[in-house]
Amino acid sequence: MTTAMGLVRAEQGQVKEILVALSERIGPQRFNAWFKHGVTMQIEDGHVGVSVPNPFVGKWIESHYQSLIGQAAEACTGQCRPVIVSIDPALSGQLRRGQLDKQAEMVDKVTTGRVRPRHKPAPVAALRYSLADFVVGQSNRMAYTAAMSMVGAAKPAFNPLFIHGSCGVGKTHLLQGICTAAQRRSDAGRPLSCRYVTAEQFTNEFLTALRHKGIADFRGRYRQLDLLAIDDVHFLSAKKATQDEFLHTFNAIESAGRRVVMASDSHPRMVGELNEPLVSRFVAGMVVRIEAPDRATRLEILARRARAMKMSVPQDVLAYVALHIRGSVRELEGTLIKLSALAALHGGSVTRELASSALAEHLARTDSAITLGDIEAVVTTYFGITPADIHSSRRTRTVSVARMIAMFLARRRTRMSYPEIGRFMGKNHSSVVLAVQRMERCLADEGSLNWVTPAGRKSMPAAELLEAMTGQLA
Repeated sequence: MTTAMGLVRAEQGQVKEILVALSERIGPQRFNAWFKHGVTMQIEDGHVGVSVPNPFVGKWIESHYQSLIGQAAEACTGQCRPVIVSIDPALSGQLRRGQLDKQAEMVDKVTTGRVRPRHKPAPVAALRYSLADFVVGQSNRMAYTAAMSMVGAAKPAFNPLFIHGSCGVGKTHLLQGICTAAQRRSDAGRPLSCRYVTAEQFTNEFLTALRHKGIADFRGRYRQLDLLAIDDVHFLSAKKATQDEFLHTFNAIESAGRRVVMASDSHPRMVGELNEPLVSRFVAGMVVRIEAPDRATRLEILARRARAMKMSVPQDVLAYVALHIRGSVRELEGTLIKLSALAALHGGSVTRELASSALAEHLARTDSAITLGDIEAVVTTYFGITPADIHSSRRTRTVSVARMIAMFLARRRTRMSYPEIGRFMGKNHSSVVLAVQRMERCLADEGSLNWVTPAGRKSMPAAELLEAMTGQLA
């Protein structure tokens, strides 16, 4: 017991060192906004586990800080460890309103292109995934088949490929896998040129090129590609100049017989403030949805992830987790990390009893086919705002309507209580109750909802708006 406790103290000391090193790398302002409250870190066998309160924070940390966390961990421990981000809704209670507002402010700066000129554009994301290690099941088979068609030697029957689905279901894995496979191919002895970027990266590069009169170089980088893979297309919402530039980029690549693959949280027609020329081109190709993994797929994902983490997990425990955790791949990975940590703390092995008792609350929170992260992604994409806006204290017309709908759908489509929904969104439970009541009155009165977009005011019957969003959650 003493040995185990000594190990825990040593690991806690290393975690503190990593956090200090991370703060030095990203600066105190960013560290306080993203890591001071609501995020925990653990050192496990062979990896660093980062637990976050919701999918939005998880995705942001993965996109912007994952490699820096890995660098800080290697500097402090002397070992290169992969960084695994997982969702723990229980952490949402630790979030502070000021922190949520700061996150929203930082995201808004990136979203509107107000990046600091002294910084160079962020490097293109490294490719971490391949199609060979993608776990195929009934929920994603069509998307996987379409992805394989995009990397074949023969010209695919469709172009572009547009993959959509909720957070953590494998969209990025497929896009990066397509690029990884394309890089290994050649055309008439010439290696294929391909590029994977997020829509945020594309936007930032475009704005930087405009400011520094480098638009010719920017267009040369993109318009001559054999394959362009662009992730998080919904980020382009309401960005007219960037949408126009991407439309020309898309046309140049497609007209030359080359390929474009994209991913988004929502169907092209559900991405708010996306111009019609872009939408029409997206839907002219193959549009395919990835669902949350089915039970058999979840079981295989858990088994592979456990092997990669060098965890010894009995089959009955994997089956138990696969039965109850029905959300994203990140939730599955997060559950494995928790089991590993609890087993280490108790000095024992991972057993069914440990999983059942220690993770009972977590399993109850995630025992729903639809998660709060799914709802948040659909609502924010439709209204052209960010999840950070939902969590902030902003009360603009658009944010208020989006937040009300998100709370209403969370109450209707999940088993979460009012306080649980409030903690997830950084609000108290009475705010959730009032939002649900307002929405119910609006529906009963057959009323309409009004909000503001960059193109002007919009209005839609509340029932029709809910029906459209519910269709995305089905």
